[in-house]
Amino acid sequence: MRTQSRRAPRAFLAVAATGTLIASLAACSGAGGSGSTGGDAINVLMVNNPQMVELQKLTADNFTEDTGIKVNFTVLPENDVRDKISQDFANQAGQYDVATLSNYEIPIYAKNGWLHSLDSYVEKDKAFDQDDILTPMTQALTAEDGNLYGEPFYGESSFLMYRKDVFEKAGLTMPGKPTWQQVADLSAKVDAAESGMKGICLRGLPGWGEVMAPLTTVVNTFGGTWFDKDWQARLDSKEFKEATRFYVDLVREHGEAGAAQAGYAECLNNMTQGKTAMWYDATAGAGSLEASGSPVKGKIGYVPAPVEKTDSSGWLYTWAWGIQKASKNAENAWKFISWASGKDYEKLVGEKIGWANVPAGKRASTYDVPQYRKEAAAFADVTRDAIANAKPEDPGVQPRPAPGIQFVGIPEFTDLGTKVSQEISSAIAGRQSVDSALRKAQELAEAVGKKYEGS
Repeated sequence: MRTQSRRAPRAFLAVAATGTLIASLAACSGAGGSGSTGGDAINVLMVNNPQMVELQKLTADNFTEDTGIKVNFTVLPENDVRDKISQDFANQAGQYDVATLSNYEIPIYAKNGWLHSLDSYVEKDKAFDQDDILTPMTQALTAEDGNLYGEPFYGESSFLMYRKDVFEKAGLTMPGKPTWQQVADLSAKVDAAESGMKGICLRGLPGWGEVMAPLTTVVNTFGGTWFDKDWQARLDSKEFKEATRFYVDLVREHGEAGAAQAGYAECLNNMTQGKTAMWYDATAGAGSLEASGSPVKGKIGYVPAPVEKTDSSGWLYTWAWGIQKASKNAENAWKFISWASGKDYEKLVGEKIGWANVPAGKRASTYDVPQYRKEAAAFADVTRDAIANAKPEDPGVQPRPAPGIQFVGIPEFTDLGTKVSQEISSAIAGRQSVDSALRKAQELAEAVGKKYEGS
């Protein structure tokens, strides 16, 4: 199980109840839900990633048809959905029964009493087969009390995607385990390899889960960290500066147009439309790239996340389902989760949409399905290995005071990470230098670190 309670202050998760986790989010209204539900209906609030949108389309004719349970969806972009979930769950408003939460939020929300434990549901629902869920995912969704509070819809790490045909035409070879310097060199060589094509796409959009996710993995492998083991902020360290300059310079010199406003969705679109030769991001993106009808299907190669000083650098992440404690429809909410994260749903997606689109990275059995092995051959094993090799407790070259690879597992990180991301995005846009951005970021981090010193 997670060693979070042993390595980080035991009290840190409770801070979020009325404090920093929602302080910066209160002004964001997002999109309206459908109000409270009763009877055989539930409200689900989820991120607008492609596989979630597919789920929405399949629900009425399958889940509702089979169970009689109507599902009212509210679907929002990542930053907006995080804001709205935080408000509703922190206030226990009960407007939404189920929401997409990550392995960052779930331990925090569980500590604050905002979520239903799922253990009793799992125990009764033998067909769900909890043992089939990949161990890193179960561990990541288990709180310090030892109870399970989330089920993954899909799991992911991060890796480098590249156009095999473009590299071959240019006479270039992608290393099996590239370094970031090799990636930078290759980016320069494939920039403008085809009309309108840039060398690489990297997130620049503000948001702790946007630009800060890939950038923090670069920081880790360059030898940096947000905080040392004594909670001293290290954003002004040589290693953090070197990694950030590298990232900013790379995306400014060889990255996508409008990089400061480009996130996961924009980079996925650029890669799909042939506007970029490489993309470092979530392994989940591969399913869309290899989907039936994708213009780049069969043209993409996949290699592990680039490294410098560490053996691996991929993140560990899952969009998972959590049930709000205030929900009056918990039984129906579990039935939806059991369906959406179940083996039969994966089969449904495979048959209706295509096996490359299956929300994978969560079940061991997925990788034994012949149809999936065939359709996802280009990325299946690389994805599974990346998840297995992720080290949320030890992602860098020095001890950490809290778990997390692309985030720091404390409630304050939503606010801190978002504010720092705004400074980094400003540097990517050319409005300030990296040194200036990190000077401000260091001050923000120092204020957070002081709360934990001596703990």
